[in-house]
Amino acid sequence: MYIVTGGAGFIGSNIVHGLNARGITDILVVDDLTDGRKCLNLADAHIRDYADKDDFLRRVQAGEDFGRVEAVFHEGACSSTTEWDGRFVMAVNYEYTKALFGWCVERGIPFLYASSASVYGMGPTFREAREFERPLNMYAYSKFLFDCHLRPLLPNTRSQVAGLRYFNVYGPREQHKGSMASVAYHFKNQLDESGRLRLFEGSDGYGPGEQRRDFIHVDDVVAVNLWLLDNPQVSGIFNVGTGRAQSFNEVARAAIKWHKGGGIDYVAFPEHLKGRYQSYTQADMDALRAAGYASEFMPVEVGVPKYLDWLAQNLG
Repeated sequence: MYIVTGGAGFIGSNIVHGLNARGITDILVVDDLTDGRKCLNLADAHIRDYADKDDFLRRVQAGEDFGRVEAVFHEGACSSTTEWDGRFVMAVNYEYTKALFGWCVERGIPFLYASSASVYGMGPTFREAREFERPLNMYAYSKFLFDCHLRPLLPNTRSQVAGLRYFNVYGPREQHKGSMASVAYHFKNQLDESGRLRLFEGSDGYGPGEQRRDFIHVDDVVAVNLWLLDNPQVSGIFNVGTGRAQSFNEVARAAIKWHKGGGIDYVAFPEHLKGRYQSYTQADMDALRAAGYASEFMPVEVGVPKYLDWLAQNLG
């Protein structure tokens, strides 16, 4: 059996589909379906069972045996960067991850979990080292703190443990995220509605729409997860981006080209984001490459049209 927490969410459901593509269907999905729209991410997937996240945690804390578990992909979290209820975020993200980590280590089960590039705050260096980490919100802090908890334990942990610091992920099955969905998703909607895309004016020394992020297609994220599954000797904390910063203008141009027309409007940079907005992110990929991951990552010129094709075929 494979366990995927957050398995009805964006990255989790894509991991489920990635396992299915390998012929694996013995999957326990763990999630919170209070937002029932997330079930649509699994409507075309094959899984063995589902467990509510709170029920699953109780079973883990009770030391329950789920039979032979090949690996745990821990993608579940409160991912809202605007949630300031610290007790809630720490319970759902930090304490939950600690409990599941301990359960896996005790049984020698590979534990692959979602960390976040948000731990780096404003950057400008995005390398997996403490001196470059300065989280700016509760979500980032909860991810950062578990990474700190893990580091001294890794040398004496015999089973595989890998934390993946995802950068700006976009792709299929994120539509339930609403305002938190990627710019590529919002660009598709804006083009359909008005034929015009809205980008921020210049900030932090960048021209209009020239703020840059490391945009990574979710298929590449899944590929990294499955590569780690195939290489249980690899443990550590790894950035998962493309290693290349691309501008919002580049994403916009890729969307407009796919749409066969459209334009860009630059809107005033919001006051409340000044000083708290990442105008630049670029993953340092040396650690993952040194661990042996050799596959290439899609630039936005490839990944965005691929995603927009999926949206057109599946969501109209």
